[in-house]
This record gives sequence, structure tokens and C-alpha cells, in this order.
Amino acid sequence: MAGDDDDGLSSFSVEVGQRLRAVRRLRKLSLDDVERESGGQWSASAIGAYERGFRNLSLPRLRELAEFYDVPMGVLLGETDDDDDSDRPSKVILDLVALSGIPDAEAVHRYARSIILERGDFNGRVLSIRRDDLRAICSLLHSTETQTLQQLRDWDALVETI
Repeated sequence: MAGDDDDGLSSFSVEVGQRLRAVRRLRKLSLDDVERESGGQWSASAIGAYERGFRNLSLPRLRELAEFYDVPMGVLLGETDDDDDSDRPSKVILDLVALSGIPDAEAVHRYARSIILERGDFNGRVLSIRRDDLRAICSLLHSTETQTLQQLRDWDALVETI
């Protein structure tokens, strides 16, 4: 049974690491940039190990890193912005063409392009994003999921939610 707990912790560390990487990339920071801009508080090798899930962050250190990235700690933990999941889409599809024509959406479009590069999915017109991607966009826009989805609708950049 102890192995089951270890697997759960490892999986959680990997998930937190993926969110850490997404937020760092949203901020357009390399690992070296993080080390330099934090004045050495965060070494590039430690951040890389956290992002890969090879090292676990204590809660105080996670809070410090969230503050450094200027995101709520809940974003890094994968928490949602409310308790009601009934209206929450499990899948969001973005219209990349619409996003590319909206100056206020440049950061979201840049993040979408980074997902495309990471996945190797170059259809160019639409992009299906995952829950963690939506949370990262929320962080980028400093808004809740509900507000972010409404903003995407207002930009006519939301193809559908499922």
C-alpha cells in the first residue's frame, strides 16, 4: 500500500511540475532567467527538477514560487475557482484565427502557439486545450475560469466547450 501512496505523490508532483512549466513559459522565462531574476533564490536546476516532478516542493516553497510567478498558489496546485463542476467544460476549443486578430488576446494566442509546438499539432485553425491549459490562461488573464471563458466568447475565439 505504501507504493500506492508514493505513486500518487509522484503523479501529483508531475502535475504540479507541468503547471509550473506552463506558468514559467507564459512569463516567457527560461530556467536561467528564473535563477537570474530571483537573485539565485531559485536555481535553474532546482526549477527544472520541480517541473519534471523529480523533486517535491514544500508548501512554503511552493507559495514563494507562486509569489515569484505572481500567480495564486491554487493555480499551481490545480485547484478550481469554485466548487460547482456541473457547468465546467471538460474540453475547450479555441479559434486560433480569431485569436490572432485580437490585440488584447496576443498573450493567449502566444500561449496557444506554444501548446501547438509542444504537441506538434499544426492544423492552424483550431486548438483543443486541456483543463490545465485553461487554468494557465486564467492565470495569464488574472481571471477565473468563468471570466476567461466569457472573455474568449467575447473575442469570438471560443469554438465550443464540451
